[in-house]
Amino acid sequence: MGKPDNDKDDAYEADLARLQLALVRYQQGAMKSGEKALIIFEGRDAAGKDGAISRMTEHLSIRATRVVALPKPTELETSQWYFQRYVPHLPSAGQVVIFNRSWYNRAGVERVMGFSTPAQQETFLRDVPHFEEMLVESGLKLVKIWLDISRKEQEQRLKERREDPLKALKTSPMDDVAQEKWDDYSAARNDMLTRTHTPIAPWTCVVTDKKKQARLNVMRHVIKTIAPEEIAAEVEAPDPDILFPFQIDAVGRLNP
Repeated sequence: MGKPDNDKDDAYEADLARLQLALVRYQQGAMKSGEKALIIFEGRDAAGKDGAISRMTEHLSIRATRVVALPKPTELETSQWYFQRYVPHLPSAGQVVIFNRSWYNRAGVERVMGFSTPAQQETFLRDVPHFEEMLVESGLKLVKIWLDISRKEQEQRLKERREDPLKALKTSPMDDVAQEKWDDYSAARNDMLTRTHTPIAPWTCVVTDKKKQARLNVMRHVIKTIAPEEIAAEVEAPDPDILFPFQIDAVGRLNP
């Protein structure tokens, strides 16, 4: 089991520093070899995407690392092929790109909030495995991470966002319906993960009620997945109680 979440946990800080160093070493090699990596972060509102991404990128090169969080599509973009506005943000040689939400918006918030039609959503679920297969076969390393959170913990974090002026920029209109439409988001999540989890582009799930342990385990997983063996071997395996591969017959491990 993970260690308790403690703001003064020296062990956490030491683990974080070691993992950040491993990521730096990975990037040094990737910039020389031309490797490309794309990391997709998806999950419920307030599940900790921003915090995990911030810790991962804290010491990485600003020239070789990009975090992409696209706004609402423009009228022009809504007329384009759905994946078109994401393609320009894909990594080039030596780059790491992190999507803080991605094309999977179509299977999540767009489905729950009615921002796209059922036909568009079905087309997306049918096409995205082929799109991701092409990316991987082109030489890109793809990591897909779903961050899951309990309903009670989400409620508490959303409350903290509303009450803390320093978190004002983290709030959004979607926060107001995250709890109200909890069951709808659960159904969308289950359908999305089941239909887009493939051998070439699998999903990994993370239980994030303990923020710090979730961040450490996400970093361990990313290093184990994209770094060369000499770096990955120095990093301990993720805690299977916190981070685990999605299994179609084991949706029950996620929060209902």
